[in-house]
This record gives sequence, structure tokens and C-alpha cells, in this order.
Amino acid sequence: MTWQEFKQQYLVRFWSPVPSVIAAGVLSAYYFGLTGTFWAVTGEFTRWGGHALQFAGVDLSHWGYFKLIGLQGTPLTRVDGVMIIGMFVGCLSAALWANNVKLRLPTHRIRVFQALVGGIIAGFGARLAMGCNLAAFFTGIPQFSLHAWFFAIATAIGSLAGAKVSLLPVFRIPVKLQKVSAPQPLSARQAQARTRFRLGIVWAVAKAFAAPKLGMAALFGLAFGLIIERAQVCFTSAFRDLWITGRTQMAKAIIAGMAVGTIGVYSYVQLGLDPKIFWAGPNAVIGGLLFGFGIVLAGGCETGWMYRAVEGQVHYWWVGLGNVIGSTLLALVWNDLAPLIAVNYDKVNLLKVLGPQGGLLATYGMLGLSLALLVWWEKHFFANKARLSAAALQTAL
Repeated sequence: MTWQEFKQQYLVRFWSPVPSVIAAGVLSAYYFGLTGTFWAVTGEFTRWGGHALQFAGVDLSHWGYFKLIGLQGTPLTRVDGVMIIGMFVGCLSAALWANNVKLRLPTHRIRVFQALVGGIIAGFGARLAMGCNLAAFFTGIPQFSLHAWFFAIATAIGSLAGAKVSLLPVFRIPVKLQKVSAPQPLSARQAQARTRFRLGIVWAVAKAFAAPKLGMAALFGLAFGLIIERAQVCFTSAFRDLWITGRTQMAKAIIAGMAVGTIGVYSYVQLGLDPKIFWAGPNAVIGGLLFGFGIVLAGGCETGWMYRAVEGQVHYWWVGLGNVIGSTLLALVWNDLAPLIAVNYDKVNLLKVLGPQGGLLATYGMLGLSLALLVWWEKHFFANKARLSAAALQTAL
């Protein structure tokens, strides 16, 4: 394969979601094993909101949520912060390689409303449940935490409600068609991409010398960013497409990624690492419902808004801002909510409740059941669509 063929195949074209999300699952397991931390983003976004409040003079010493997640240091000195910065750099580099960076403004004011309000709802729900899509699907479930299954099921239900609301007439904006004389040729801006990617690598290596764990986080962040941008990994599209178009490719890819990540995490747990387990309480269910509704209303989840924002889609800048606002609002009311719906419930580790082999088999059993339900739904959706089309044709005749 020549360089031009390689560039077109792997740097310009989008990647197939299934192998890409499987690769993300493998990386998330190694990230846990090598750094002892987890692939998640909204906890750090909440800290960013906390720093903004501190800058404004707000005293956060009595805020229980920041005592729980920690507010020490800065994004440049925390593992989560460095990893997320690495993700943004990886997303930007991948988008530049494919010439996919262009400022694109929202088509209507209602889109800004959707982005901001949906982002706030999703951010609030994510932190209420102690994690977003990444923290549940690529951390919680592979980490054998029962709360993540509560969150996942609730997210699916919430996304169905969000899909129905997003189809209301108020959110249907007429599409304006423009006449063009010829297609715009695609050419990757290689120099910009190379410069930014090299700077990212240099930054990661410098971090590695200064603090090995931070350097590792930066490199993993770069890899995560490349994958989610090139494969356009978005949990919102996975759920929304499921309900609106019946397509299940991204949802199946996510299940495959979780399956691979699970065995990797299981291996590290057997070697002595402690998985991250959270309360299996109403907070996981309520948070999942809000999160599922919010991401579909906003049009983007935590992974989706990150890579689309650096591609220049201004809509997703508002989604990201909403995420930070929503997660910070949750921190504001956490002291009142936590005793009622979170901290007084058990942290259920499936490996301890069912035993190591039982917990592993139960997780794969639930993943298998999820895949079977996806296959059934896809067949049911298109069969029902065919029946409706046939009925409409008969009526017309």
C-alpha cells in the first residue's frame, strides 16, 4: 500500500465503528490497568465548573460533591484533566488530517436552545448517576458495577423520550437547499495536522518525564481522541438511530467494545486492582433518564460533542458549555439529594456478589441479552415499516 492509499483509507475516510469501538474498549482496559484510573470525562468537567466558581469568589469548602470527587490541582496536574486535553488534541489532529475542520454556525436559534438545555440536563443527569456514557458503558459495566446497568437501561428509556420530543414540530427546521456547480474537492491539510499531532506527542512525552502517570494519560487521551473522531463514535446517534431509523450498527459496536473491555478489566482485577463501584440507587436510574433525554435533545453525548466541537460545529460548543453548567448545578444540590437517592444505597460489585466467574458470566450474559434485543428490535422495526408502507400503498390504490 502506497502512502497516498494509506492516507486516503485511514486518515481521510471515516473508520468502521465496530473495530474502532473495540479498540477503544481495549484501550480503556489498559488505561485502567496502567494508570489505575478510568476513562471518564464529566467528573473533570464538574471540576472545571468548580474552578470557575472559585475564580468568581464562591466558597466551595462546604460543597459535599467536591469533597467526594476532589478539586485539588488544575487540569494540567490531574490525570483526568490531562487525558481530556489529550482527547481534544487527538480529535483536532484527526479532523485536520481529513480536512474536516470548518466553522459551522447553528442553522436556527432553536438549535442553540436545544444544545444548551439538553447539555445542562445531560450534565446534571450524568453526575447524579456518578458518570456519563463513558463512565457507565466503558467503565461501570466493564468494572462490574451494578449501578451502570441501571444507568444504561434508564438511558435507553430516556433517549426514547428525547427522540419523541426532538421530533415535535417546534424542533423541525426547514432545510435550505443551495445550488452548487460542482462538488468541493477533499484535500487533507496535512501540515496543520502534523504540527498539532507532533505538539501533542511532545507534550505527552514531556509529561511522561515530569510525571509518568500524567504522560500515560496524555498518550491515552490522544488515542481516544483519534478513535472517536475518525469513527464518529457517538452514543447519542446509537440511541437516537435505534428509535428513529432502526439502525443498530453503532449500538452493536458499543456492546462489542464493552465486551472486550470487560475481559481486560477482569484480568487486572484478578491481579489486584480495585474496580470502581458506585451506589446502585435511584440516582443511577434518575440520572440515566435525564442523561438519555438530554443527549438526544442536545444532539450529542460526551464523546460526540467533544470531536464535533473541535471540527468547528458551534452547536456543540453550546452542548459542552451546558454539560459543565449542568454538572456544576448537580454539585450545588448534591448535599440535599445524596442522602435520599444515592449514598445510603449499597455499592454492588458483581464480582463480589456472584463470585469472580459468576460476575464475569453475568456481565457477558447481560451483554448478550442486550445484543439479542438489538437484533430483535432491528427486525421488528423494519418489518413494521414494511407493513405500514404496504398498507399505505393499498390505501392509495
